[in-house]
Amino acid sequence: MRIVVISDTHGQHAALGSLHGDVLIHCGDFCDGYNNDGRSLSEIDEWFGKQQFSLILCVGGNHDFIAQSRHQKGRIVFRNAVYLVDAPYNFEGVSFYGAPWIPDLNGWAHFLTDRELQTKWDLIPTSTDVLITHTPPFGILDRPRSGRSIGCPYLRGTVDRIRPKLHCFGHVHASPGCVTDGSTEFINATVVNSEIVVRYPPTVRELKPGG
Repeated sequence: MRIVVISDTHGQHAALGSLHGDVLIHCGDFCDGYNNDGRSLSEIDEWFGKQQFSLILCVGGNHDFIAQSRHQKGRIVFRNAVYLVDAPYNFEGVSFYGAPWIPDLNGWAHFLTDRELQTKWDLIPTSTDVLITHTPPFGILDRPRSGRSIGCPYLRGTVDRIRPKLHCFGHVHASPGCVTDGSTEFINATVVNSEIVVRYPPTVRELKPGG
């Protein structure tokens, strides 16, 4: 299964061109955080519809107020992608799970308190193969230019416990890349740098179902 992972497009998705594979994953911040009239959401939904994938999975990020609002009102967020909020999705033998929550940024979309975060992460099934969040786990590809880790420690504890094959996220533009602890490969899939300029390509992985 060819999985393509992106994050933090911030309205600049067109710069990525045409992508193809089996599953496209977007880890959030597809909007700019300030335009709440729905235009940015419609634009990336249209772009999703032009990509060559059997499945597109997406979680929200701290900039995605309009997506959060639509979901809370029970409205459809995307027509061309599956929007995941504390939800699993099984596809061709691979178990995906997506959740958008973030620590620390009170006043931004998808912020939760420490206690609320722990409650949400506890929902993640132990059978998850590919975990999709916006925030990184604490201490893993989570350092902005200040150098201080800003990932979620409660998420780190959950990931250490359930050990998915892949953990895909974004949020921290200064720490793109991939690392592994021997059980899980962690992918910070941001495509923009700290100046919100597209600089990094999508991450591509081949995942064997049941492997």
